[in-house]
Amino acid sequence: MQKRYTLGIDSSTQGVKACVYDPAEDRVAATASVNFGADLPQYGCPDGVLPNPDPLVKQSDPMMWLDALDMLFGRLNSAGAPMSEIAAIGGDGQQHGSVYLNRNWREILPALNPERTLAEQLATAFARPAAPIWMDSSTGNECRELSARFGGRLQTDTGSPAIERFTGPQIRRFWRTCPEEYANTTDIHLVSSFLCSVLIGGTAPIDRGDGAGMNLLNLHTNVWDPEIAEFTAPGLIKKLPPVRDGRAGNLHPYFAKYGLRPGIPVAVWTGDNPASLVGCGAEKPGCAVVSLGTSDTFFAAMDHFHTDPDGCGHVFGNPAGGCMCLTCFKNGSLARDRVRREIGVDWKFFDETAFDLTPPGNLGRQALPWFEPEITPPSKELGIKANFDYAAAAPEVKIRAVVEGQIGNMREHTRWIGDFSEIRVTGGASRSRGIREVLADIFKAQVVPLEVTDSAALGGAKLAAKELE
Repeated sequence: MQKRYTLGIDSSTQGVKACVYDPAEDRVAATASVNFGADLPQYGCPDGVLPNPDPLVKQSDPMMWLDALDMLFGRLNSAGAPMSEIAAIGGDGQQHGSVYLNRNWREILPALNPERTLAEQLATAFARPAAPIWMDSSTGNECRELSARFGGRLQTDTGSPAIERFTGPQIRRFWRTCPEEYANTTDIHLVSSFLCSVLIGGTAPIDRGDGAGMNLLNLHTNVWDPEIAEFTAPGLIKKLPPVRDGRAGNLHPYFAKYGLRPGIPVAVWTGDNPASLVGCGAEKPGCAVVSLGTSDTFFAAMDHFHTDPDGCGHVFGNPAGGCMCLTCFKNGSLARDRVRREIGVDWKFFDETAFDLTPPGNLGRQALPWFEPEITPPSKELGIKANFDYAAAAPEVKIRAVVEGQIGNMREHTRWIGDFSEIRVTGGASRSRGIREVLADIFKAQVVPLEVTDSAALGGAKLAAKELE
């Protein structure tokens, strides 16, 4: 019996990754990656972001994403991945990023020529050459306008209050500042649906997982909210793809040059966070995932739709059905590393010894290392926020205070979601025994470290496997 693999592609901020997955044996068979800065330096995006004199503006070049997709397939093929045995493709994109396309878009896609690159052929399809991404925070005025017009309905219906980095406010700003370019825009895609469209040679839908990160999708009706969309920008709904899960279409013959079989099913792509939920095996309620990276992120499947009364957490669609929640804490591993360096200890002391020398609870001493403006809860006050004389304390006391402060803050701002019997922890800091122990103590849950790498790409591959059932 011939093997049937699936392929998951993750288009993230700094690069793209591929995961070839064997559903029958539940294992990863091959991987490949492209780093924008190292592999495509001609675009001038060392971290996936175009330089801009305005620090609030964060944009990327969608042409770079196209070249990266070609390069990724080429690397998989050259490395001997079983391309001809891939039976379905899925994927995800960094959430909230938007791509603006003109009337050439729909004419070029079906006629893609394997003798030319994707970027060469689609160069004339963009109504806006730069794509705003999730890091952009230039839409403060637009968010205030949306909040003034719709109040709490934005959160209760779309899952989040007006957020600067979300796609709706970004579209509103584009319409107001560049009305002629907006008028010439026929299609507005997310990063996920843009790249999925390229794979199928036609317009791909947007799924509920990624669509909910736009302040435009009504999660009660699962369609674009007509009132919010029309206020955001005139005629917007006509420019948006439909909302749908499942199969987007079939693979375009262009990709046969990489050894793939044309016509295999391509699943609707989702956002990177919903894909990670699936990749970590946490798509059903009762299990949460904590990702300990540059920022700390808590996400979980939800047993019913409800929103954060404090407005810090977000609700997205769950690609496996229902909804998921996500709360992000900006001061994560970089803050912990700064504390470690300022104290002057190595990682073994920080991750293990400090917790052997101090009792759980730290006699009530807690600290929050907010070296960057925090988003959960919103705060622009910088420095160590402590309820004791932090400067005079012993190193081990400082370390436990910081870790228990961070995890305690995480628990406080995820209570609205509910309780969990299991927490799966991933990211670089998941190797810390001390942090895992504190997570277990504060959440009163079993903590399971995950060895999953590239969980978003794996999630895309697992979603593709559903098209083979």
